[in-house]
Amino acid sequence: MGRKIAMLGAGFIGRFYADSIQGQRSKDKIISIYSRKAESVEKFAADYQVVHTTTVMEEAIKHPDVDVVCIALPNNLHEAAVNLCCKYKKAVICTKPLGRNAAEAKRMLLAVEAAGIFHAYMEDLVYTPKFSKALESVQAGALGRILWAKSRETHPGPHSDWFWDKEQAGGGCMLDLGCHCVEIARSFIGKDIKPVEVMCWADTQVKPIDAEDHAIALVKYENGAIGQFEVSWTFRGGLDLRDEVMGTEGTIWLNSFLRTGFDMFTTGKGADYVAEKAESNSGWLFPVGDELNELGYNHMFADMFNAIEENRAPRETFYDGYVVNAILDAAYRSADSKQWEPVQLDIWRGQTGLTKPVTLVPYDEQHYLIKEELTHFGSTKLILKEKHSGKIIEIVK
Repeated sequence: MGRKIAMLGAGFIGRFYADSIQGQRSKDKIISIYSRKAESVEKFAADYQVVHTTTVMEEAIKHPDVDVVCIALPNNLHEAAVNLCCKYKKAVICTKPLGRNAAEAKRMLLAVEAAGIFHAYMEDLVYTPKFSKALESVQAGALGRILWAKSRETHPGPHSDWFWDKEQAGGGCMLDLGCHCVEIARSFIGKDIKPVEVMCWADTQVKPIDAEDHAIALVKYENGAIGQFEVSWTFRGGLDLRDEVMGTEGTIWLNSFLRTGFDMFTTGKGADYVAEKAESNSGWLFPVGDELNELGYNHMFADMFNAIEENRAPRETFYDGYVVNAILDAAYRSADSKQWEPVQLDIWRGQTGLTKPVTLVPYDEQHYLIKEELTHFGSTKLILKEKHSGKIIEIVK
């Protein structure tokens, strides 16, 4: 039996979600659509054959046939929607970020757990095929101990007006895009590894807004690993999604959108939509073969709806959304203070008391190994550290 869904929000992301949920003869159906704008409701209902329409949020959520509520609303409306899902005991899946800050996210997490309802955090970029394959390799040990994970998301800016309003959105590009990047790095490092402090630079460089339009941050984890993100609403050239992860035994580079293996040149004649955040429909373009798939939406909904049917937790829950919000709160504090700021986690369900691993690698009884390499002239060079004196030496074999 398929899921019967109430979609809250008829805008850009709600339509992306609908395309995935009802794409390719899916058994899951949107049966109720809510938006604050009547014209948006009617257009969405016509496009996706939705039978129940309303401009009253509670009517969509309490509809007797609805069993899952999908929140695709501005950030400032998430908590009210979640509370109504708790009231009517409806499974809830919420777009990112979960809250405008960790306090909001914590209230939502505690509310759904007290109500005993299914909850999932729709962080689509940790469901992309490339990311999932990379994560499997990392978790299998192919990269050894993870030292550094970096994620970048930059584009010319979001589509809807509310994103640009700091009160409604809760922040600027860091909250909008950094939530993706934080969870990507956190997944590679280990979601049970505690984030401890953040150093962040953020500024408003181009856009006439109160919030930041560019930010860079370092997130330090308890085991010594470093997460890094760069986010921007000022990047020209489309949507740039790139991840890097480095370990003691290897490295992975991911490019998810601008370099897809699909290059096209056109004068623009007859051209229309090319790809999300594309700035032009002429010249050299980089289309994406299947955006819904490449951005992880199909895999995300499959996991979440399967989790409901299998009575298990999905890969991403409101708890994950809360941790992400707490990390971003620290980033905002650091951007103001210009100092490392602690991550304040009132709720932590991972490992505790970890320390940075010992990095000394024994070579023989007298030495630690720093590096071994084959030279261009066929010899093996060893860089060693003497255990007794600490002196660095090299040996050529």
